[in-house]
Amino acid sequence: MRALQVVRPTGPSGVEVSEVDEPTPGAGDVLVEVHRVGVSFPDLLLSKGEYQLKPEPPFTLGVDLAGTVVATGADVTRFAAGDRVSGVLPYGGAAELAVVPEGATFALPDSVSYDAGAAIPMNYLTAHFALAERGGLREGETVLVHGAAGGVGTAVLQVARGLGARTVGVVSTEEKADVARRAGADEVVPLDGFKDAVTGLTEGRGVDVVVDVVGGEVFLDSLRLLAPQGRLLVVGFAAGQGIPEVRVNRLLLNNTDVRGVGWGAYAMVRPGYLAQQWEALLPMITDGVVDPPIGATYDLADAARALTDLDGRRVLGKAIIRVRGVTGP
Repeated sequence: MRALQVVRPTGPSGVEVSEVDEPTPGAGDVLVEVHRVGVSFPDLLLSKGEYQLKPEPPFTLGVDLAGTVVATGADVTRFAAGDRVSGVLPYGGAAELAVVPEGATFALPDSVSYDAGAAIPMNYLTAHFALAERGGLREGETVLVHGAAGGVGTAVLQVARGLGARTVGVVSTEEKADVARRAGADEVVPLDGFKDAVTGLTEGRGVDVVVDVVGGEVFLDSLRLLAPQGRLLVVGFAAGQGIPEVRVNRLLLNNTDVRGVGWGAYAMVRPGYLAQQWEALLPMITDGVVDPPIGATYDLADAARALTDLDGRRVLGKAIIRVRGVTGP
């Protein structure tokens, strides 16, 4: 079968489509015929050898996937051949067949396309973990979202809305502002001068939660924007400007928090947690509150270009690789 593999940890230039042996599901595993694969930031870091996981090349990329169950291993009780599913893996999903643990496999409603199914898992489970688990978000609070036109940013906007919050997206261009608005942002402000703009929008109070996937220069002003007992959630450092530091005396002034959001490290070692998250998201998915913006689609043969576009911050929403030529939902 075909698989998208890192043959050299040199970034997209070291990624190739290779012929590999078909996998066999073990006990507790689901074998999925993959139709779509989401393109994620961990894929890019894995291709460069810069992720916390460092598998030995050659290895197969692919964190998010959607497809149809082909077979199940022993002890699998929730899925059968023919079921439409989404799934999430540390890596290994970008192939014509993939083995996914039952606990990381999710029933995909018939109304949800395979494109959307491959765009939801990592980003939206991360968003839910950030807001509900780490952020303690309450209905009526205000959430500021950096990188609001990207895959994680748009997911945070939609999940925050589903949890009853007001959202403010921060973007760097008008094109990205349109994406954030379509994703459901209540307000959108430009990156340049965002602190003053958000201060005005909130009549000087600030925001209850900041979700920061960017890092770098936005960090300090984000901290200053926190309302009393506000929480700044550190999700990533997409800006590539280094890892910011905080002088902890700032946290005393308004009883504010800086909290790390390491979804994978938390969720992957807690049996049943991913399924609980999916159940929490399902009403939002079926109601259309969760509706991931698909920024671009690529054939499997062009997957290295998808990673290059992601590296160049040219991807709006979620990029999708079409492993099989399926039309319709």
